[in-house]
Amino acid sequence: MSIGADLATVQRRIAAIAGEVPPPLAQRFAALVAGNGSVTEDSSAGARTAATTPSGIARLIQLAATAAGVDPALVRAITEAESGFDPAARSRAGAVGLMQLMPATALALGVQNPYDPAQNVRGGARYLHELLDRFAGDIPSAVAAYNAGPGAVERYGGIPPYAETSAYVARVMDLYRRARNH
Repeated sequence: MSIGADLATVQRRIAAIAGEVPPPLAQRFAALVAGNGSVTEDSSAGARTAATTPSGIARLIQLAATAAGVDPALVRAITEAESGFDPAARSRAGAVGLMQLMPATALALGVQNPYDPAQNVRGGARYLHELLDRFAGDIPSAVAAYNAGPGAVERYGGIPPYAETSAYVARVMDLYRRARNH
């Protein structure tokens, strides 16, 4: 991974915690909204180019959430917090796509190409459904598990005392409330 990619990942994480969209991503999103942008994925990640619009992503979220039996507003909130709606997002830890699926998680969910927006969101929504089931519908615990892993949530009997996870849960819950009221 290049220094530029590492910096972009750090910028996205800081922005997610602060509740902001970093300028490069904001510019990219604006280009997508204007209809003149496309998302090109790293050739090492599957060499696939997809034109993805905000309305297309919103539709994918709605369909995948409904199919998985999860509130679309919650899937939207997690997608925004995880990737800022960037289908080509890749974390330093190796999580990829809109919902930042780890390769092993994607494989377990039957996602063959985690950079494919539709597969990624379907897989992420299914995973969220599994976490909600595992934590008896407790949304903050499921959101914490999405970030820190279900083992950490079980170990601590709730949201783990990690600064990143606490900030992540607060951010997702805020985005979720906003999405539900919109």
